[in-house]
Amino acid sequence: MIFNIQYLKQFIVEANRKGYASGEKTTINETDGSKTVKYENGEWKMVDNYVGGEPYSGMTKIFFQDKVIWSMVYYGTVADEINVFGEVYKFLKKALLKMPSDFPFRGPKEFIEGNWKYINEWNGEVEQFNGEEKIYLDEKVIFWTKYLGGVVNERSE
Repeated sequence: MIFNIQYLKQFIVEANRKGYASGEKTTINETDGSKTVKYENGEWKMVDNYVGGEPYSGMTKIFFQDKVIWSMVYYGTVADEINVFGEVYKFLKKALLKMPSDFPFRGPKEFIEGNWKYINEWNGEVEQFNGEEKIYLDEKVIFWTKYLGGVVNERSE
């Protein structure tokens, strides 16, 4: 099985725009209390499974020809003093829709709308990376997520 890194990047961006960030997803409520969002296009498939509420965590897997080839885990929360989760996640989805095609790790480096600001800093490339995103409201951090991931199953024993 051989896949192209550029196609992987394109699919991650496409799946993000059609999945959670779109707001038009079909969420599957799992028996363990987690939720799953799925997106497929040809030989490519994305499965994003997460738990939470606050805080939350999850794992996104990308499959090519029914084999997991890429994975990202994430963990984050909204600040304790914030109780308008809906507004925070509405702004987050706007930022996630602006995911850069060359660095498909959550959202862009920066996105500002009114008194809301999204900042995303990462290290690495799609093959292996880590990063942290933050949302600021009136210059105060009110949300953060840490994430890491990369290509998997390149070698076997």
